[in-house]
Amino acid sequence: MTQLSDIVHSDPEILGGTPVFVGTRVPIQSLFDYLEGGETLDEFLRQFPSVRRDQAIAALDLARATLLAGARSS
Repeated sequence: MTQLSDIVHSDPEILGGTPVFVGTRVPIQSLFDYLEGGETLDEFLRQFPSVRRDQAIAALDLARATLLAGARSS
């Protein structure tokens, strides 16, 4: 499984510490906003070409795993 630090970076000097995809200035929140708005992953990647497909998928996989782990422990 991919580690959070391989996907997300937070630095006060980059967008005031907003979590971004590693190696970019694209906030992780943008991915979720696009999907919530009905856009596809492909559209997100077209709009933010500095984000690699494997990064976006890893972020979604990590979010899913975190939610499922939390649901199991409840």
